[in-house]
Amino acid sequence: MDVVIAGGSGFIGSALRRSFEADGHRVIRMVRPDSKGSGPAGSSGDTIAWDPAEARIDALGLEGVDAVVSLGGVGIGDKKWSDERKDEILQSRLTTTSLLSGALAALQKPPAVFVTSSAVGYYGNRGDEELTEDSGPGQGFLSDVCVAWEDAARPAAEAGLRVAWIRTGLVLHPSGGVLKQLLLPFKLGAGGRLGKGTQYMPWITLDDEVGAIRRIIDDASMGGPVNLTAPNPVTNAEFTATMGKVLGRPTAIPTPLLPLKLRYGGELVQSLLLEGQRVLPAKLEEAGYAFGHTELEIALRTMLGKEQVAA
Repeated sequence: MDVVIAGGSGFIGSALRRSFEADGHRVIRMVRPDSKGSGPAGSSGDTIAWDPAEARIDALGLEGVDAVVSLGGVGIGDKKWSDERKDEILQSRLTTTSLLSGALAALQKPPAVFVTSSAVGYYGNRGDEELTEDSGPGQGFLSDVCVAWEDAARPAAEAGLRVAWIRTGLVLHPSGGVLKQLLLPFKLGAGGRLGKGTQYMPWITLDDEVGAIRRIIDDASMGGPVNLTAPNPVTNAEFTATMGKVLGRPTAIPTPLLPLKLRYGGELVQSLLLEGQRVLPAKLEEAGYAFGHTELEIALRTMLGKEQVAA
């Protein structure tokens, strides 16, 4: 296949690109003017030039490809949520998705499928309510962002393309994402639950994230919203205890919240760390997707090379 990836140099995009290339598929990256290897304007080799800020895209390079995957957007958890930062978070998702969706809708030979990012934040803070793709959106900034983000891809769907909105949970791998950030404090014995620890943390391994995206591309029956989470979400307290068990480190003392609030702001800490969603991958399970990891402890031991000690 010829697969176009926007966001192909990121944490998930890089892994997806390697997976496709390992199986002999051609991966074409969307590159911006300031991106490494972007070259001159227009398509060149395995890249397609675009500039979302200027609403420019070399749509000709998209003609006849088999699939397009759109990933990315500026980080939601690395800076305080000022009004300016919130707008940057939103616009970084809307401009890219809208430009790509509009270009795909106008193609004479569009791809068979357009897979575009969203997140479990779509559901808002829902306590222990079990959430599937049929559940409605929640409330709050992150939910509003995800709703608008998904709406930005509707021109492609209205033009007849099969569009899948992947509502991704916490993607786990020691090379990046949240797990990489947590390893050092947990190894130092400073890992602890956040708040009451009752908030759910829907997770998925990087391998299953990639595998699920590839399954969506290959399976013509899959479209609309698709939850990319493992079948067994855990609470923050369960996640914390499991990390401590795997690493052999104490986790009894809760993580102090004041330093986090001073650094990142109270709204970010509340939304990202103290609220959660019990999200279930109903569509993937109905489609028969075989998860590589369904249990958090086994997943962490496999990724971190920590074998179970015999009793």
